[in-house]
Amino acid sequence: MSGHSKWANIKHKKEKTDAQRAKVFTKIGKEITIAVKEGGGDPASNSKLRDLILKAKSNNVPNDNIERTIKKALGSTGENYEEVVYEGYGPAGIAVIVEATTDNRNRTAGNVRAYFSKYHGNMGQTGCVSYLFTEKGVIIISNEDEDIDEDKLMETALEAGAEDFASEGEVFEIYTEPDDLYDVQAAIEAAGYTVASAEKEKVPQNTVVLDSEEDIKFMGLLIEKLEDDDDVMNVWHNWENVQ
Repeated sequence: MSGHSKWANIKHKKEKTDAQRAKVFTKIGKEITIAVKEGGGDPASNSKLRDLILKAKSNNVPNDNIERTIKKALGSTGENYEEVVYEGYGPAGIAVIVEATTDNRNRTAGNVRAYFSKYHGNMGQTGCVSYLFTEKGVIIISNEDEDIDEDKLMETALEAGAEDFASEGEVFEIYTEPDDLYDVQAAIEAAGYTVASAEKEKVPQNTVVLDSEEDIKFMGLLIEKLEDDDDVMNVWHNWENVQ
């Protein structure tokens, strides 16, 4: 996903309706619940929980909601969520990875398979497209006001341990190794910059442009339906001309 479309998605998150925001909060809450049950409620010793707290804040989840979810997970024995990953192909062979959190594998697998089939794609076997992606930490900084010195920001990021830096229109994208995301973000914020988003992502090694209007239409619908599913947490793909 290009920086421009990533920033468009971040701005879209801030414009969501109350119902849409509630759905996002619920989804991230499921992920936090799993992380707490696996590694405890202290983000200092539970890196997965720490990453999810960053993700929650990037999605404007209030701190009270985050703390309440952690406390509930520490005392809960009734919710048994598990993480599952599906791989497949969208129209014209676009690679798609779907990460879900579910209490019913059969329901989630059936829904995901149906979305692929309906929108001119097909669900594949584990490993069929994952090799086309690399996990990275991705930090987004807005430059809508064009008041950030690009060279200074790049120097700050690289000195903090970032491995790549890109200017994409009105945003800067900073890439890190997954385990370095938190430290690089902390250094950037300590230098006075405001981080719009900081998450671990599956970044495509190469992207594909769709030429057919029909393929573009159905690829857009596939992503929309997958992201709208209550069990789906993340949808990664290598489609370049994202709508």
